Amino acid sequence: MKTHTLETAGADLVYDVRGPLPTSDGRPPLLMIGQPMDASGFATLASRFPERTIVTYDPRGLGRSVRKDGRTDHAPRTQADDVHAVIEALGAGPVEMFGSSGGAVTALAVVEKYPSDVTTLVAHEPPLITLTPDGPAAVRARARVREAYEKRGWGAGMAAFVAMTSWAGEFTDAYFAQPAADPAAFGMPTEDDGSRDDPLLSDRSWAVSGYRPDADAITAAPTRVVIAVGEESEDLLTARTSAATAELLGQKVVVFPSHHGGFCGGEFGQPGKPDEFAFRLRQVLDGAA
Repeated sequence: MKTHTLETAGADLVYDVRGPLPTSDGRPPLLMIGQPMDASGFATLASRFPERTIVTYDPRGLGRSVRKDGRTDHAPRTQADDVHAVIEALGAGPVEMFGSSGGAVTALAVVEKYPSDVTTLVAHEPPLITLTPDGPAAVRARARVREAYEKRGWGAGMAAFVAMTSWAGEFTDAYFAQPAADPAAFGMPTEDDGSRDDPLLSDRSWAVSGYRPDADAITAAPTRVVIAVGEESEDLLTARTSAATAELLGQKVVVFPSHHGGFCGGEFGQPGKPDEFAFRLRQVLDGAA
C-alpha cells in the first residue's frame, strides 16, 4: 500500500493505493469511500480484493486529511470535488466506486457533478433521511441526537444515535415519547467528555443526511448506479433511506449480507460478514446482480 497526499486549495487529501497503477487486470481502480468513516474502516474489505487495485481516502477534516478552508461542515458537493481531484490524480481513467453511509451520499454527488468519473457505483445505505415518507419526523429525531450530545456529551449523544438508528419503522409519537436513552445501557460512558465536534453527533454532517440528490442528473449519467441495503437492516432507518433513494432513481434496492457496517471486520467492534459482503460486491461489480 502506498499513501499519497494531494494538496488542494481547501484541504490536503490523504489517500491510499493498494496495487499497481495502471491496474494489472485491465479493470478500473476500485475506490471505496465513507463518511464520517475514513479509510481505516475499509481495511478488511480491501483485503478481500487482492486481485484489484483498491483506493481509499480520508474525507477532508477526517482522519489524516487536513482542512484549510476554515469550515467544519461536511457538504456532499464539496466532497465530490475532492473525490474528483483524487480520481484525476490517480491518472487511471474512470473508477468503479463503493460508497457506504455518508460516503454513498458523496458518491451520488460525484455522479451528478462528474458523470464520466465513475463506471459503476454501489451506494450502500445512503442515510438520506429527508427522502423517507416520514422525513420531517426523521429530521426531528436527528435533532434529538444533537441535543443529547450538546447537553451531556459523547456517551449521551451516541446512546441517542443508537436509539434512533435501531428504531424499526417510521418515527411515531411512541418514539418521541420514550425517555432519553441511557448511555450505561449501551455500555457507553455516562460522564461528559467535553467534546462537541463529533461529525456523527453534532450538526456537522447534517448536510449529508439532508442532501437531495439530483435524480435527473444521476439517471442521465453513463454510470451504472446500484443502491445496496443490508439484509439485517430490515425496517431500520438506513434501510428505509436506501429504499427511498432507489425509488427516487426508479430502481429497486439490491440486498447485501449483514448490517450497515457489514463489510467491516473488527475495525469498530461490531463485525459484519466481510467475506460474504465482498463476494456479493464482486458479483454486483461484475454485473451478475
